[in-house]
Amino acid sequence: MEKYIGLDLGTKTLGIAVCDSLGIVHPRENFLFEKGNYKKAREHLIETLEFENIKNVVIGYPRQLDLQEGERCQSVKRFISDILKVKPDLNVFYHDESFSTIEARERLRDQGVKEEKIKQIIDMMSAVVILEDFLRSNRNGTTK
Repeated sequence: MEKYIGLDLGTKTLGIAVCDSLGIVHPRENFLFEKGNYKKAREHLIETLEFENIKNVVIGYPRQLDLQEGERCQSVKRFISDILKVKPDLNVFYHDESFSTIEARERLRDQGVKEEKIKQIIDMMSAVVILEDFLRSNRNGTTK
């Protein structure tokens, strides 16, 4: 199986998860950057892609509750567009991230993680949920 990287892009954090050649998703990191400093997040992601030798990117697509594309969707598209200028050979998949944060928080609580720690790693765990959901939906021959 090809390797994938899963992303949950926020205004101050980039949650990152990776999938190994067996299809197992692992949390990688919760990368912090100054609010709105997407350039720093892009540079870090490009370094990570090169280090991990990954060509497949799955990024959470934050539709609004009415399924419309709001400002956050535009931000995700700009982020990816700027990365593709540097790494045009990437395969990018936008994946609905609805409720990924809620599921990530529930998983962490079930594992007994304290709320203070959850706040520090929630985007990384959301990236895990996004990537797992993407891989599961594609194994079944469907995409979201």
